[in-house]
Amino acid sequence: MHTIIKRNDIASTILFRLKSNPAVALLGARQVGKSTLAGMIMENFADAIYLDLERPADLNKLHDPEAFFHQFRSQLICLDEIQRVPEIFSILRGIIDRNKRNAQFLILGSASRDLIRQSSESLAGRLSFIEITPFTQPEIPFIESSMFWLRGGYPRSILADEEEASIQWREDYIRTFLERDIPQLGFQIPANTLSRFWRMIAHCHGQVLNSSKLADSMGVSSHTIRKYIDLLTQTFVLRVLPPFATNIKKRLIKSPKIYIRDSGLLHSLLGIETMEELFANPAYGASYEGFIIENIVSLLPRWQASFFRTSNGAEIDLILTKGQKTIAIEIKSSTSPKLSKGFWNSIETINPDLIRVIAPVAEQYPLAKNVLVNPLHLFLREIANW
Repeated sequence: MHTIIKRNDIASTILFRLKSNPAVALLGARQVGKSTLAGMIMENFADAIYLDLERPADLNKLHDPEAFFHQFRSQLICLDEIQRVPEIFSILRGIIDRNKRNAQFLILGSASRDLIRQSSESLAGRLSFIEITPFTQPEIPFIESSMFWLRGGYPRSILADEEEASIQWREDYIRTFLERDIPQLGFQIPANTLSRFWRMIAHCHGQVLNSSKLADSMGVSSHTIRKYIDLLTQTFVLRVLPPFATNIKKRLIKSPKIYIRDSGLLHSLLGIETMEELFANPAYGASYEGFIIENIVSLLPRWQASFFRTSNGAEIDLILTKGQKTIAIEIKSSTSPKLSKGFWNSIETINPDLIRVIAPVAEQYPLAKNVLVNPLHLFLREIANW
C-alpha cells in the first residue's frame, strides 16, 4: 500500500490555526494519520523540526528542553506523541510567552486525561485543539461506499490492497491498543478485561447505555463501567451520543447511546469480515447508523449532536443544533426507507429547521413535505458549507 491521501481541508485548517495561535494540538486515535498531516504542514515552514517522543534518540534531545527550545526558537517544532512527556506542557508555557509569536509548536497526541488536563491548565489561551479523525467519505470518494463502511476509515485499513490485509491490520490494531497503548497512557487495566468490555460494547453498538447491565455482566461496579467508557471515549474509539436536551413536557430517555466510532473496528470486534456476513448480522442496521453518524458529526465539530427518544419509543437518530438552528436526521439502512408514526410525532415535538433521511439510495428525492431522502455523499456535500 503506497497511496497517500492529501487531506487538504484539514491541512488548511491547521495552517490557519498556526497563523493565529502559538501552538496547535492535533488529537486523535493512533494511526489516523496525524504524523502524515504534520509532515504536510511542516513543508510550509522553513527548517521545521520534528521530534517523535516515542523514539529514545528524539526524547533525549529534550534532556534540557528549555535549552533546546531556545536554540530553535525561530522554527516550528513538532512534538509527536506528547502524552509520553506530559510534564513538558508547563515548560512550553514559558517558551511560548517569551517568544511572543504564532506557529511555535505543532503538538500531536493520542488523547488522554493527562494530556487534556495538563494542556488546559498550562496552555490556556495559547493552544488550539483540532481533532483528527479517520477518513470521512468526501476524503476518499474513489472508494466504493460499501467497502468504506465494511473496512472503516483508518488509512491502513481502507487503503489496504487486499481484504485480508485490512482485516489483519484491524485485528493487530485492537491488540496493540489494548496491550500497549492503554498502559502507555497510564491506565493499569488488564488487556483481557478491557478487550472483553470493548467487545461487549460492540454488541451494544447503537443502543441506549445500560451501565447496570454491563456491570453485572462484567462483575464490576457501575462506577468502573463509567471509567472504562470514559477511557475508550477519551482515546477516540467510542462515541457517547447524549440525549436531546429540551424543556418539552414529554418524558425523554436520559441515558446516552454508545457507538464504536470506526465501523471497521466495530466489524472486527463482532467478527464480521465480509459484506455478506454484515448483511446477515443483527447489527447490520446499527452498524450503518453509526457509520453515518460518525461521518456527519466528524465534519461538523461546532454543532451539538444528540438523539431524541421518548419513553414510549418515539425517536429520531440524530439531532444537530447550533445556536437557534436544529437539524433532524433519520438514518435508514433500507434502499426503500419508510418513516414511523413515532418519527412524525418527534418531528412535531422538536419542530426542526431541516429534516433529512439518510439511506443507501442512488439519488436525492422527496419522501414527504419538507423531508428529503439523501445518499450520504450528497448530504455531506451539502453540509460542507454549514
